[in-house]
Amino acid sequence: MTQHRDEIRFLLNGAEVALRDVQAQDTLLDHLRIAKRLTGTKEGCAEGDCGACTVLVGRLAEGGLVYETVNACIRFMASLDGCHVVTIEHLRGADGGLHLVQQAMVDQHGSQCGFCTPGIVMSLYALWMQSAAPSDEEIGVALQGNLCRCTGYEPIFKAARAAAELGKPEADPLFVERAEVTAALSKMQDSKRVEVGGAILPADVADFAQAMQDYPDATIIAGATDVGLWVTKMMKPIAPAIFTGHLNGLRNVALSDRSLKIGAGASYSEAEAQLVRAFPHLADYWSRIAGWQVRNMGTVGGNIANGSPIGDTPPVLIALGAVLHLRSAKGQRSLPLEDYFIDYGKQDLQAGEFVEAVEIPMPEAGVINAAYKVSKRRDEDITAVAAGISVRVVDGIITQACAAFGGMAATPKRAKLAEAALVGKGFGQASFEAAAEAVARDFSPLSDWRASAEYRSMVAANMFRRFWAEQGAAQEAAQ
Repeated sequence: MTQHRDEIRFLLNGAEVALRDVQAQDTLLDHLRIAKRLTGTKEGCAEGDCGACTVLVGRLAEGGLVYETVNACIRFMASLDGCHVVTIEHLRGADGGLHLVQQAMVDQHGSQCGFCTPGIVMSLYALWMQSAAPSDEEIGVALQGNLCRCTGYEPIFKAARAAAELGKPEADPLFVERAEVTAALSKMQDSKRVEVGGAILPADVADFAQAMQDYPDATIIAGATDVGLWVTKMMKPIAPAIFTGHLNGLRNVALSDRSLKIGAGASYSEAEAQLVRAFPHLADYWSRIAGWQVRNMGTVGGNIANGSPIGDTPPVLIALGAVLHLRSAKGQRSLPLEDYFIDYGKQDLQAGEFVEAVEIPMPEAGVINAAYKVSKRRDEDITAVAAGISVRVVDGIITQACAAFGGMAATPKRAKLAEAALVGKGFGQASFEAAAEAVARDFSPLSDWRASAEYRSMVAANMFRRFWAEQGAAQEAAQ
């Protein structure tokens, strides 16, 4: 029988914390600002968009202690068990004054009103620890989740470059104290189920399956990048809530000659390296999913499990022939990812089941893949239309085609008429023009604040034309 614990334990800057008076919906931001008076962490959008609440959270992973930027506004307290929270107040220079990243912001005039500055400093601090001499592309990715309305980003980019010249991360306290922090966090790992204030943290994946039986109506929370908004925007109760982000058994990412298998608890950031290695066409697409902080928290499995018609990952994974692995206390089963989505808000999940992993087969010879996303702004924005397109070409003829779209129907859905317009036809412009015309008959999209129905239909058609413009030219160049 699994043992229980009735408190969460974590490190906050340099102090150990143990809390029993915690509710499932309590956020880290409120704890920092209200309970601890650590007001350097700001409250802005309350939905993980602006980055003013950025802090670092360290956790024990297979490779050791890992620190990641996260949005404190949608990070629930219960998910911090066994973690190290680092806020702007913990940063310091060797002389006890400004940290060199902060000094670089001062020297390069990277702040005006200053409201967004602590969050930006935390993002640049995390970047500096990962890459002492970052490229402009790396700086841009690190700042995707930080909005600054008054300063402009050029002096902030200059500060990121200047920090590398002021010192190396090896002397930083988070590096110097790494062994001490690792030991402290290791002591907190007691393999017990935690139950506190309506929050349940299973001891392991098997206990998660049992918890699903114990609490059949529970809210399942992995990265909280969706459920967090239920609390901060809709004031919706979420208890009882089963938290899964701490379960390393759900975070495995395994690449083999046959497939890439991504555990449901693996974050976008954790999955990225192996995913891009196996499917290079997803590199640009992946970096456009939210911002750095959200990719560090949000999970691939969660993006699938919530069944959103505008989820970023389902269209591209369906196009790649992904298979979903489900689990419950009674056993396991698998099904094609496209069959998981039944209707808006309805998925093929039996009582007590949860998403355990998604498995993507490696592409066969002759397969050409592409992934597209259209949104109002390039970075950190919700999808208007997303698509994954995959075709197999043999001797100049398209023998297989799969085109899956998000934002065009009540669920992520394949464009069967457009696919039929391609199969058996020559790999040429006329075939993709026929698919572009056919896709209008596949969907009857809605108009909402993201895009009108007419715009969505036009974008979907243009994605086939874009596929030919890019891939046709590439094939001709290769011949």
